[in-house]
Amino acid sequence: MAIQEPESPEVLMARFEELRVLETEFEDVELEIIRKAEALHAPLYKKRAEFIARIPHFWPLVFEQAPPEIDNFIQPSDSKVFAECLDTFDVSRFELDDPKGSPRSFSLKFGFKENEYFEDKVLEKKFWFRKTQDWAGLVSEPVLIHWKKDKDLTGGLTDAAYKLSEARKKLATDTSSDQARKKEKKLPEYQELANKIETSLESSISFFGIFAFVSGYRWVSAEESEKVTKEDQAKLEKIKRGEKIEEDEDEDEDTQDYQEVEVFPGGDEVVTIIAEDMWPNAIKYYKGTFDEEEDDEDLSEIEMSEGDAMEEDESDAEDPVDIRALVGKGRKSDQSPPAKKQRKK
Repeated sequence: MAIQEPESPEVLMARFEELRVLETEFEDVELEIIRKAEALHAPLYKKRAEFIARIPHFWPLVFEQAPPEIDNFIQPSDSKVFAECLDTFDVSRFELDDPKGSPRSFSLKFGFKENEYFEDKVLEKKFWFRKTQDWAGLVSEPVLIHWKKDKDLTGGLTDAAYKLSEARKKLATDTSSDQARKKEKKLPEYQELANKIETSLESSISFFGIFAFVSGYRWVSAEESEKVTKEDQAKLEKIKRGEKIEEDEDEDEDTQDYQEVEVFPGGDEVVTIIAEDMWPNAIKYYKGTFDEEEDDEDLSEIEMSEGDAMEEDESDAEDPVDIRALVGKGRKSDQSPPAKKQRKK
């Protein structure tokens, strides 16, 4: 039996480049699927919005059933705001038809009634899908929340993140993007935010900290992302024509820790779950509230003995209160969210 000779590095590289082309074809199909899914869902989302406008507290109850990846960030004070004031919620793919944008970009828009915490009636957070030479993902600009006096649930983190964002923009207009990134760490706003984050590490972050999220990597501008995209497209065209690609020489490694000033690490995962799971499946999450109530009733009938009843009476004051009983009232600030039951599939 003849022994197959190992392929040369040049042949292996050629096959690797062919895989790159195939990978982009898969990505193109995924983007087209997003566009078609949005087109099919649009009339249903409109119909759903009209219907749930007549259902009190729909969205607070949906967020009460949030999966653990999100629920872990919804603090008792956040639940109180949701229960009392969250009125509407919307997700939109605002770059769906933008040739320079991406269908993966989306926004989360929360509508609130008058409340004791902030002046804003609408808080909208946009997430752009952008890329660099070695990274691709969601980036966002911090949103300014007009907190009422002594009511900032984030302890000043959203304000500090917004100030740094504005300082970063000014720096970018005065220097090149590479120089701006190198100088960013010397900004007083950078140090102020880094210090706030360091001193707040031991406390639980509010869900509203998501409005300060920037990136799981670093801020990437539209111009940088567009430039990288064009360069990648040019390389792929050369590969398709069978031309050899000259790899760029390694640039100076960027060793700056941009996550040092990230208020909400992992925020991209949280908002993706909201946009791609909770938003399209909101009715299922809402129905899960009532499924859980039925389970609680069945469980109580089985377990209620005289001894259990006595223990229950003694521990009533310590048991966490379900947001379903608090809609319009708010969960007590010293209580933790109730444990979630696994949703039925």
